[in-house]
Amino acid sequence: MKQRYQRYILCLLITGALIYYGAPRMSIFAEGLPGIFAISWLVLATFVVAGNLAALLYTPKGTSKGKTSKSKPVRRVKSRSFG
Repeated sequence: MKQRYQRYILCLLITGALIYYGAPRMSIFAEGLPGIFAISWLVLATFVVAGNLAALLYTPKGTSKGKTSKSKPVRRVKSRSFG
């Protein structure tokens, strides 16, 4: 579980660095292909940040090492329909 959190934080830091260095060099008000590229790049960077934050905040906590809870296996009954 600890590796997941470290990966999420590392991705957030790398994305933050890319935005920090890339955003001032792009003009979202430029016409044509450079403007479209700048807007799409910033939108995708926002998706990366949002996805990593959601994964970091909403990942369920792991169970403690001493306790392992197993639920009883559910027996499935096959249903058949004729006709």
